[in-house]
Amino acid sequence: MTYETTMAQLKKSAAKPVYLITGDQPYLTQRLKNAFLTLIPETERTMNYASYDMESTPLAQALNDAMSAPFFGEKRLVFIERAYFLTTENHRGSKIDHDIDGLMNYLEHPEPTSIVVFFATNGKLDSRKKVVKTIKKAAEVISLEAVGESQIRSLVQQNLAREHFEIEPDALNLLLQRTGTDLSLIMNELPKLKLASADTKKIDQLVVTELVSKSLDQNVFDLVNDVMGKRIEAALNLYRQLILTKEEPLRINAVLVSQFRLLIQAKILMRNGYSQGSIASSLKVHPYRVKLAMQSVRHLELTHLRQAYLGLIQIERALKSTSQDPIMLFELFMLKYLDEVA
Repeated sequence: MTYETTMAQLKKSAAKPVYLITGDQPYLTQRLKNAFLTLIPETERTMNYASYDMESTPLAQALNDAMSAPFFGEKRLVFIERAYFLTTENHRGSKIDHDIDGLMNYLEHPEPTSIVVFFATNGKLDSRKKVVKTIKKAAEVISLEAVGESQIRSLVQQNLAREHFEIEPDALNLLLQRTGTDLSLIMNELPKLKLASADTKKIDQLVVTELVSKSLDQNVFDLVNDVMGKRIEAALNLYRQLILTKEEPLRINAVLVSQFRLLIQAKILMRNGYSQGSIASSLKVHPYRVKLAMQSVRHLELTHLRQAYLGLIQIERALKSTSQDPIMLFELFMLKYLDEVA
């Protein structure tokens, strides 16, 4: 099931006995939690709603609650948080012994008056486990992993519309760029944008420019464009700014390497006729990042991209093995790169 179909289902109070929510999207996860909670009247929640953290509470305790009849109500709601035993996450240090056999039995015959929601939002489901295969058959599985650009735009506009706000197209584009289409980060930025635009009820590009800081990924994206555009002064200034803001040189370089790797992969796959969606799926990268990468590499030579990538690998080695000044290393990289592509 998708996020939208689940929300529509819950609005009709047509909940199923068991749900499994996957994907690291805190904003959407919280909205789903709120929607589930509306199924239990406020006056009944003390007795008919409970949330259990699997990193501190035995699964058997949650299952016992789920098997109990609702107390003076029609439904009982049980949240099972951080269900790491369904994922590839390693929790060998945990001293809690979870009753997986009991869960398997419950999934075969779920309590019809209970709504049990498993949250496996950290790590990926481990499809090799028998319990995962069983829960996939018994539960409504809601994947929040792939939130596309169009869905993010829609969610932002819905959020603003609830308070009668609008956002200009250029402002929304800039907001997506500066946050790297991180939905939770975007939603955290909206309150201050609304506050700054309270008089007009319209969020413009200037407000976003002033109030939303660029993420490291966005700064690196600009840095990559400066490198490939042979704008040495702009590239060095931006690199110095990142160092001055206490960004770790190794981390900056790692993001640069990752970005150039994506550009090279996108360039090769574009040559072989891959579409944006196919590239995103093949590389397991957010479609918006692929969209920006495809726009960047259209007029770039693959040999130049490779030379820049190899130069950054050399910087990484130097940063790890010597105490050389990172700014000097980056300046030497730029000079060498410009000489090679001249």
